[in-house]
Amino acid sequence: MKGFISPRLHPFKSLVLFTGLVVAGLFIGNFLGMLLVKVVFGYGLMEITNMLARPADYPDSRSALVLFQGVVHLVGFTGASLAFLRIYVPGAALYLSPRPTVPFYLLLGSAVLLLVIMPAASWVVHWNANVDFPAFLEAFERWARAKEDALRELTLELTKINTVPQLLLGLVVFAVLPAIGEELVFRGIVQQELERWWKNPHLAIWGAAIIFGVIHMQFYGVVPRIMLGLLFGYLYWWSGNIWVPIIGHFMNNGFMVLMMFLAQRQAVTINVESTEPESWTMSLVSLGLSIALLYSLYAGFRRLPSSRVEEAPRF
Repeated sequence: MKGFISPRLHPFKSLVLFTGLVVAGLFIGNFLGMLLVKVVFGYGLMEITNMLARPADYPDSRSALVLFQGVVHLVGFTGASLAFLRIYVPGAALYLSPRPTVPFYLLLGSAVLLLVIMPAASWVVHWNANVDFPAFLEAFERWARAKEDALRELTLELTKINTVPQLLLGLVVFAVLPAIGEELVFRGIVQQELERWWKNPHLAIWGAAIIFGVIHMQFYGVVPRIMLGLLFGYLYWWSGNIWVPIIGHFMNNGFMVLMMFLAQRQAVTINVESTEPESWTMSLVSLGLSIALLYSLYAGFRRLPSSRVEEAPRF
């Protein structure tokens, strides 16, 4: 079945096809998730719906909700991406990673960058969390705030991690699966198809990053997510290897999950859910180190031998 869709299909049509696969994957993922939760935990459709809407009212259902979220994400994002690659791309590995190998130090540097940049990014997080919409967008602001509060409540309930097994499950569901699935979707496929369509890698990176930020439906955190998407996008473009943004994405999410676990055990005092900015001193040091590390990564990727697929000069 591989290569059933013509490789000369216009990028807009391929993106429409891919969007249809993601929607179908999310629908199937919801069905399979609910079925699995019913079999394992005994919760029915209405109970799952109520748990998602008011998770604090169902403290004993946390494991069931984590399982449900994991199945939906796995099928909707990773499954849809693999299906698209299977029917559309004759050589999926080469399509995703035209440079098949990247030195370990560059992979490690890409992961460390996501930690180093956090204090500097805290100012953007703080600004976006407290943004005021103009009066004519009052209705949208009320809706956005209600959506933000509901998703925040769900996230806080799902990340109440008290044991090591719960930590491992949390790392899989909230770090491993999003890192693989979302990077396949937004960098591996959307960004590449936009670049093939628009013939401009920078526009493609920005386009994919904006979609990545908006699709989370948390508008009081949309700007930091767009910036995160830009970071992943440029790391992918420079490296030519899908594992670079995947590892960076995992580091970002995995650090959050680990800090929540340690905070709940009172082992650290860091509150990763806080929207308060870090001190100016720490933020400026973070910004300087981030710029230096980002340039080092760019230079390091540029020094690598050409990838298998010769592309236009980058940057």
